[in-house]
Amino acid sequence: MFTGIVTDIGEIVSLTATALGQLHRLRIACRYDRAGIADGASIACNGVCLTVVAAGIADDRTWFEVDAAAETLAMTTAKHWTIGTKLNLERALRIGDELGGHIVAGHADGIAAIVSRADLKDMARFEFATTRELARFIASKGSVTLDGVSLTVNTVQDVQFSVLIIPHTLHVTTLSGWRAGAEVNLEVDLMARYAARLSEMK
Repeated sequence: MFTGIVTDIGEIVSLTATALGQLHRLRIACRYDRAGIADGASIACNGVCLTVVAAGIADDRTWFEVDAAAETLAMTTAKHWTIGTKLNLERALRIGDELGGHIVAGHADGIAAIVSRADLKDMARFEFATTRELARFIASKGSVTLDGVSLTVNTVQDVQFSVLIIPHTLHVTTLSGWRAGAEVNLEVDLMARYAARLSEMK
């Protein structure tokens, strides 16, 4: 489990794909302490929970490797990642950690497309569009996770919704680089999903 509070920005430094494109082995450089990364650990990469399969140090930088399988490549923006892609990183939540964002599974539900970006004084407002299936779980003042960042929804209209990004978030995540036309990983609020399921069972 995660909280949607980014703790580092990683960079893909190598990528190996199988002949059929069913698996991508990614090496991601980061600022985490190498001693704290164990094989089998979970790290959210742009909101996608991936399992560490190797780790080490090169050129005074910690790196870890993860595998993105066919389902991840099909459902998320991982299919577009290349060498040099910057990723929002978050280590798995530990008992006793502060829950600064909201409860995030790291299981991206799909993709949201950036419809527009409006730069305000020290802030940015983004409008997104997603599928009707996912839009029904998004509510004004509710929570969403976009590229691994816990955000509060401002407005919702049909399949579109907006968020306002504060200066701190723009500074410590990759969100400052978002542009209209780009796609981001979307995870809807778990509580909204469970509430909808309970309603369906009545």
